[in-house]
Amino acid sequence: MGAFNEARRLLDLATVKANGLAAFLLQCVQELPVPLALPFEDAACKRYLSKLRTMVSAQSRFLSTYDGTESLCLEEIYTENVLEIRTEAGMAGPLQQSPATLGLEELFSTRGHLNEDADTVLVVGEAGSGKSTLLQQLHLLWASGRAFQEFIFVFPFSCRQLQCLAKPLSVWTLLFEHCCWPDLGQQDVFQVLLDHPERILLTFDGFDEFRFRFTDRDRHCCPTAPTSVQSLLFNLLQGNLLKNARKVLTSRPDAVSASLRKHVRTELNLKGFSEEGIELYLRKRHREPGVAERLICCLRATSALHSLCHLPVFSWMVSKCHRELFLQGGVSPKTTTDMYLLILQHFLLHASPPDSAAHGLGAGLLRGSLLTLLHLGRLALWGLGMCCYVFSPRQLQAAHVDSEEVSLGFLVHAKTVVPGSTAPLEFLHITFQCFFAAFYLALSADTPPSSLRHLFNCHGPGCSPLTGVLSKLRMRDSGCKEGSVAALLQGAEPHNLQITAAFLAGLLSQEHRGLLAECQVSEKALLWRQACTRRCLARSLRKHFRSIPPAVPGEAKSVHAMPSFIWLIRSLYEMQEERLAQEAVRRLDVGHLKLTFCSVGPAECAALAFVLRHLRQPVALQLDHNSVGDMGVEQLLPCLRVCKALYLRDNNVSDRGICKLTEHAVRCEQLQKLALFNNKLTDGCAHSMAKLLACKQNFLALRLGNNHITAAGAEVLAQGLRANASLQFLGQASCPPARFEPRVGPRCWRHQHLFQDALGAAQSLGKGGHGPTEFLLEITSCTSGDVYLSTRYLLRLWGNQVGDRGAQALAEALGDHRSLRWLSLVGNDIGSVGAQALALMLEKNMALEELCLEENHVQDEGVCCLAKGLEKNSSLKVLKLSNNCITSLGAEALLQALEKNDTILEVWLRGNTFSPEETEKLSHRDTRLLL
Repeated sequence: MGAFNEARRLLDLATVKANGLAAFLLQCVQELPVPLALPFEDAACKRYLSKLRTMVSAQSRFLSTYDGTESLCLEEIYTENVLEIRTEAGMAGPLQQSPATLGLEELFSTRGHLNEDADTVLVVGEAGSGKSTLLQQLHLLWASGRAFQEFIFVFPFSCRQLQCLAKPLSVWTLLFEHCCWPDLGQQDVFQVLLDHPERILLTFDGFDEFRFRFTDRDRHCCPTAPTSVQSLLFNLLQGNLLKNARKVLTSRPDAVSASLRKHVRTELNLKGFSEEGIELYLRKRHREPGVAERLICCLRATSALHSLCHLPVFSWMVSKCHRELFLQGGVSPKTTTDMYLLILQHFLLHASPPDSAAHGLGAGLLRGSLLTLLHLGRLALWGLGMCCYVFSPRQLQAAHVDSEEVSLGFLVHAKTVVPGSTAPLEFLHITFQCFFAAFYLALSADTPPSSLRHLFNCHGPGCSPLTGVLSKLRMRDSGCKEGSVAALLQGAEPHNLQITAAFLAGLLSQEHRGLLAECQVSEKALLWRQACTRRCLARSLRKHFRSIPPAVPGEAKSVHAMPSFIWLIRSLYEMQEERLAQEAVRRLDVGHLKLTFCSVGPAECAALAFVLRHLRQPVALQLDHNSVGDMGVEQLLPCLRVCKALYLRDNNVSDRGICKLTEHAVRCEQLQKLALFNNKLTDGCAHSMAKLLACKQNFLALRLGNNHITAAGAEVLAQGLRANASLQFLGQASCPPARFEPRVGPRCWRHQHLFQDALGAAQSLGKGGHGPTEFLLEITSCTSGDVYLSTRYLLRLWGNQVGDRGAQALAEALGDHRSLRWLSLVGNDIGSVGAQALALMLEKNMALEELCLEENHVQDEGVCCLAKGLEKNSSLKVLKLSNNCITSLGAEALLQALEKNDTILEVWLRGNTFSPEETEKLSHRDTRLLL
């Protein structure tokens, strides 16, 4: 009957019902294969799914990674981190928005795809940013049926455990023997996996701890053929195995190569807790009355500690050590080393008699546990040198780590998925492994001071692979003993060495050296190590500064600092020695320091301010596309007096942070420019901005593009503009990327990497002019890679919502302004009323050279008003009216105005409502119309 009904339906759809058609359709339908039940309903498959969900749920329900003494229910304390879609610079559209912020359940969103054919979602974040916990929450949501149910099978893996597998393995072996074994019907279950890869999710946590570097040269396509673990993983990520199965890979940024990114569908940046997230987490952890509020007040009162807590690992430490913090009487940790010494005190006191708590981390407590700490330190250093992060009982025995030392809580059982096997131990976080390694280097008698130079000479991920190979060859030729401190430092991963180096600098600081000296360690040895650390830091900084190309004679030097610069600055900050910081920047002669896309967070801002405040010459500090936030802005305040410009585009800065910034900026004579494009600013900061404009008569540039400023905010800003006679820029520093807008400039550079040379040349071109000058460097996305240079004076608020009312207020304030050269109100919901006010401004203002009104709805009525304004204007050179619903009527009004105006060079009318015939006719009538 079913076949007859299907044939009847097809016959009804046929337009020509010829003889025999019904019989033919019925025969075809009857020959179709009978559809089988979904394979997931098979008994073996259902049993396997139940076992897999149970196993994943058991592994993810409790959060034990950050704590060896208790298990925290993940569901009760999980707090969302800031998760953003990572986009390459210049890839967004004309009105570039801030990176999209996602919730965990949007991990597989259709937005931000870099490669539609790829299957891998990459989540990058600094150590301690919460990558492992994010995956654990994902697993729990799937296992409990609350999210990610588009996947029938979820297989979690840890890269640090996978790299320990020496035997060749296949996809079968990986999924069944190293994750979850089917109790029956193994072949049937495996065939279901191969037939439905789109219902599979594989997660790989901690790719930065996988000692093998990614390569796509070796192809392996057979799911049953064994191969090395690195080949298997790399081919899964590429899609050569289990194509269409989704993979989530987490890693620190430094471990992600360009070749790996080619196989990434979406890249997400995990930026840690927001300020609200920190407070929410602490309230979840401390439900006792008053405890969370007291702890939050303590953090707010100590900005340095507060800035550390944007990384969840520090929020956990603060939560764990809250009693110690309350007992310190207002003296709170300032550096990372301070915080780790506090958590060390907490764990040691937990294992000590109750009366020890009153003495804190004194010499007695540390001296009594010294042998234990050195054992843990030797194990940690050996693990870093061997790229080993999980330890077997045999390895623990070799390091003389016994069960009593394990019971302190710094080592926890790794989550293992191999049935019947003993779970290995691992440090409760990679940063703890680095801390104990640094502790061993500082206190062990086996550490010759000369070996420390290998710690501070570590090569960053940007170095050539040949550099590391040659270094190891030199180490071998020098007769370095295998297993020695020097050999282990040479073998460790650069990002782990950098964390260890910063800890060592902190431990050997003046503040903590006395504590170490009381542990019956040779004072002479400590002094040698401290001196060696200072020399190594100074030498590394000098080497970094020498790598900066010399400036053109008579011009300021500009430099884009590399990630190693941030690490060196962090190490200086950990030492907390003013004299060393002064010496470090004494020879730093740069006019523009660029640190974009360098993972700069609040803690890095504190370190930068500590060092840069000693600069002798003012500097333009560019921190675009980082994670500065309001807390980072607060940390930058001490160095604001040496900044002539501060660029904070795309940094999640809100009104609160900017109000604090402007309050200090009023008193900073050198500061003349602020770039705040793509943040979270609203009308709430307008009064602070207006006060800044009114009080600083040498202020040149305030760039507020793509925020959330409305007409009310624009009216307040207009009040400040009326009292300011110096401002030349109000908006963003450069035109929206990913749009080719050729300019007639004094020079043209063929490659974008010559940014700094172009900037220096721009500065030299301005010499000899009258008054302060600001320069705009445009890097377009044209195929030739040309870089066009031009000098501009800007008032730019594009991408906000000022509307007609805001445009009127600004136009009234700028009518008599004599320094304004560029006004941009692109994409601001401006109609004919706002255009009329701007036209009246054009009649009065004889300084403005460019007016940008694209992406509004000016229409013909507004254009006719602007045309009347042009007839009386003698300064405007460029008028941009693209995408404004203008017809030939408006174009005719412009043509009449152009007959009376010889100054204007370009009128942009692209994207309006002209027919092809009208476009051709208008372009012939006046070549200044760009259609």
